[in-house]
Amino acid sequence: LLAVFDAEEQQRAVTSSQLPVQPLIEPLSPRELEVLQFIAQGLSNQEISERLVIAVSTVKGHNQRIFGKLQVERRTEAVARARELDLL
Repeated sequence: LLAVFDAEEQQRAVTSSQLPVQPLIEPLSPRELEVLQFIAQGLSNQEISERLVIAVSTVKGHNQRIFGKLQVERRTEAVARARELDLL
C-alpha cells in the first residue's frame, strides 16, 4: 500500500510540478489531521477506529471531510496532497 502511495505521489509531482500549490480553503481539524496521519501509515478504517476508540462510520465521516477539504477522491490522493501542503 505504501508503494502505491509513493508511486502515485511521484506521478502527481511530475504532473503538477509546474502548478503552484493552492492553500486549503478550510483547514483540517486536529482530529482530521490525526486520521490523515493514520491513513498515511496505511491503516484501514477499522484499524483507525480501534486506535481512536470511535465507530468506523465516524472514521468514514472524517475521511469524507478530509477528501472534501483536500479536493481529492481517494486515500492515496489525500496523502499526496497533504504532503504537498506540508500537512504530513
